[in-house]
Amino acid sequence: MKLIVGLGNPGIEYQYTPHNLGFEAIDCLANGCGVEVRNRLGKALTARAEIASEPVLLAKPETFMNLSGVSVAELIGKLEIKPEADLIVLYDELDLPLGTLRIRERGSSAGHNGMKSIIQSLGTQEFLRVRMGIAPETKILKPFRKVLHKAVDEMIASAAEAVEVILKEGRSAAMNRFNRKQEEPDEPTKV
Repeated sequence: MKLIVGLGNPGIEYQYTPHNLGFEAIDCLANGCGVEVRNRLGKALTARAEIASEPVLLAKPETFMNLSGVSVAELIGKLEIKPEADLIVLYDELDLPLGTLRIRERGSSAGHNGMKSIIQSLGTQEFLRVRMGIAPETKILKPFRKVLHKAVDEMIASAAEAVEVILKEGRSAAMNRFNRKQEEPDEPTKV
């Protein structure tokens, strides 16, 4: 069993905000699996599914971002899994440009309070994470501007695809595929 956690804040007022990209990615995965994330387990909304022939528990902690670790630790205990082998966390990242994904096997929180909570609660930085870039957005609790919706939707779909590749082809294959520098758009031709 793999535990796939998307970070965010519960409540309609936080929907489609940069800080809730993890929740959006979990919903995208759930839609692809034909399930709804609505069962309560370990202080989270959850859904059991199968991705790439692997049983997974999709989870959206209901503890608010800064206490995400409480929920994640409880879920890991209930599932009796090892974070370094069985946990994938999806979340927003201010240090990456909007639309950029980075998959990492370990690392610090880089100032992200949800990740800080998980690292403290688990006592380890050794777990897989999919970081979704939101820069230059700095108002992380305000909805994305409409002009950004297409780019945000594409990034959410890419994050869900990255999880599928991780489970089907492995971590290294996913990192090789998704950890590329974002290509700069071509300059318009002057006439």
